[in-house]
Amino acid sequence: MQEAYVGSWARESHLSAEILGSLYDLNHRFLDLAAARAGWVAARVATLSAAQRAAAAGCPYALFDLRFQDDGYWQLRLQNLGSWSVADESAVDDDTVNFVRLALFYAWHVASSDGIKAQLLLGMNSTTIAAFRRLTVNDLPGLVASEVKHLSPRWSGSAVYWGSLTAAAARTDPKALRRVQLHGLQLAAAARLPGP
Repeated sequence: MQEAYVGSWARESHLSAEILGSLYDLNHRFLDLAAARAGWVAARVATLSAAQRAAAAGCPYALFDLRFQDDGYWQLRLQNLGSWSVADESAVDDDTVNFVRLALFYAWHVASSDGIKAQLLLGMNSTTIAAFRRLTVNDLPGLVASEVKHLSPRWSGSAVYWGSLTAAAARTDPKALRRVQLHGLQLAAAARLPGP
């Protein structure tokens, strides 16, 4: 039933196998990066084997975040595309820079397509989606240097979500893992609801 729900959600959202496959790959790369970092999410992810991280990565939404839900930030950042200088760059390892480059390209590609894919997969708001649609592929490399410092686990404040995801992946329990992955869909949907 739950597997059917995710499949139905993907079809109704017009998510192709290629879009989801690329997302799974990015999620896996992110989990590999997270395992080598500091922090409580990283500590949980570091205990997983490569196969367990691959299983956890099979979420129909991004496990990583680059402040995609923050319309104000992206409006300002994209209006000032040319104002970033080398002195503003963060000192970050090449793997993280390469990941952010791929994540921004993926975000641009998904935002450039029709429908609500960027909202569902990345948590973008409609204003940010519109701003990303105005970018060209040549604009993307200029964003990488400034955005590496914003790379974080999505829902990093949810110990329940990350604890459940890593515990289910560690137990190699596909049904429990799928339930947690579906819980992420609920978190994504809840983030889209208007505030009180």
